[in-house]
Amino acid sequence: MDALTGNELHSFEHKHIVRACAFSEDTHMLLTGGMEKILRVYDMNRPDAAPRELDKAPGSVRTVAWLHSDQSILSSCTDMGGVRLWDVRSGKIVQTLETKAPVTSAEVSQDGRFITTADGSSVKFWDANHFGLVKSYDMSCNVESASLEPKSGSKFITGGEDMWVHVYDFFTGEEIACNKGHHGPVHCVRFAPVGESYASGSEDGTIRIWPLNPANADDSEAPNANGKPKAAVVNEVARKIEGFHISKEGQAEA
Repeated sequence: MDALTGNELHSFEHKHIVRACAFSEDTHMLLTGGMEKILRVYDMNRPDAAPRELDKAPGSVRTVAWLHSDQSILSSCTDMGGVRLWDVRSGKIVQTLETKAPVTSAEVSQDGRFITTADGSSVKFWDANHFGLVKSYDMSCNVESASLEPKSGSKFITGGEDMWVHVYDFFTGEEIACNKGHHGPVHCVRFAPVGESYASGSEDGTIRIWPLNPANADDSEAPNANGKPKAAVVNEVARKIEGFHISKEGQAEA
């Protein structure tokens, strides 16, 4: 899809539901995964060519992400815990980051230092190079998605079944802000590339943009009467929002 016009540019056919997709860092490749338990890599320079298929995943794919300058891939499954690290060249799993619950969100930080995951009511931060667990925080409800602030890495956001978008201190886990406005569970949250705002997608069919520091925002993003930051509704659709990607240029693509 064209992020500015919404026009379809190409369609990649699959035999079953696709749950996750991600562009490579250089934007030359598209990675997909879903109910077929197959990770496919499409060459965006030859969109009509058959994709490369990696070894079959152990379960239905829930999340995918690139890391290590597109030399590695992360994936998780809907029906089992853990995040699997794939070597792109061999197409095989080389390591698993163990979690108790299925991972519903996996994000590589902009500087390549951390992997942020959400599983059950837990948000975890892993070293993206040595894969050790750096921090783990237990939330008050099940979390569907989490994202680390890209500029300083001092804050992170979560969204989940309570329909709210929470902001936390990365170093202490203390809640800084809580944004209310969605009318259904929040399935995906992501920071803008420079960290001045963040987006949330919900079961209610809306994507909302929230300012990170509402006191410094302009009048259109000023806090409401209850002192909470007012979100801009970017898009409203007839179906739930399960995920989206924010490009380096700051365009949200559902």
